Amino acid sequence: MDVELLSADRLRFDDGTPVRAASAVAALGDGHLVVSDDATHAAWFRRGTATSVRLLPPVAGHELFDEASGTKQLKPDLETACRVEVDGSPALLVMGSGSSPARMRWCLVRLEDDRPASVVADMADTYASVAAALDVHADVLNLEGACLVDGTLRWFHRGLPSAGLPSGSVDLDLAAALSVLLGRSGAADLTPTRPVPYDLGTAEGVGLAVTDVVALPGGDLLASAAAEDSPNVRDDGPVVASALARIRGDRVVDVVPLPELDGSVIKVEGLMVLEADEEQATLLAVTDVDDPDAASWEARLRVRL
Repeated sequence: MDVELLSADRLRFDDGTPVRAASAVAALGDGHLVVSDDATHAAWFRRGTATSVRLLPPVAGHELFDEASGTKQLKPDLETACRVEVDGSPALLVMGSGSSPARMRWCLVRLEDDRPASVVADMADTYASVAAALDVHADVLNLEGACLVDGTLRWFHRGLPSAGLPSGSVDLDLAAALSVLLGRSGAADLTPTRPVPYDLGTAEGVGLAVTDVVALPGGDLLASAAAEDSPNVRDDGPVVASALARIRGDRVVDVVPLPELDGSVIKVEGLMVLEADEEQATLLAVTDVDDPDAASWEARLRVRL
């Protein structure tokens, strides 16, 4: 497996405002939605435009969150976007990381008369169940990617390999998860299964950890990974390397470095499959530059399988 950088562009709204801290990307209607981990809004790119889409109501009157303003602890930390189907129609499931009580909400985004509308639910009980299934303390839970595997929602925990906490995943029954989100059933009806740890190795002496995952047509998964020298799951650290890992079943079968961008390591936080066959895949990747004043990158990658 090898990866080629085809193109890269900074992400901005139509008014020039930067799209900050891009953390996930997924198809929505005739475009794609880029989710930010430090905002209540996402960016919808379609037909050459980039418009704001509300995912969550303001938090204590704030729409944007950062350390400098003293609001970082309030941020919803939306880290995952996964395309699903609800009542026969396409939708996006957007999920918080679970790394603090403020980060345990899910949003279901659907188009109504060609306009995105979001339903929000507090899923704290589900996060507690996932932490128990992974055998990790709630304080170190950090869920950053999800994809569908044979109709099941596979949810990935980033972990903190430098502290002996590997990446991992659990499976959730998709229909049951959406039923809880929509208030049709209770959290007790949603039980995580098949906890699996993953060893992605190290880069520059720092453990690689999963930041997002997509499924390929043949059944393999591709995971973006970052070697981020962080003190804990909530604070940023220097990203010394990034990689793409191929997962087959429960095993990591290949790990290759991601190309640099502008001479720097790119911290890919979100992946979306544009095209794929048995020999190669074209991915759309979004990056978090860990700078609240800077626009995130959107890159197109060709992966030869």
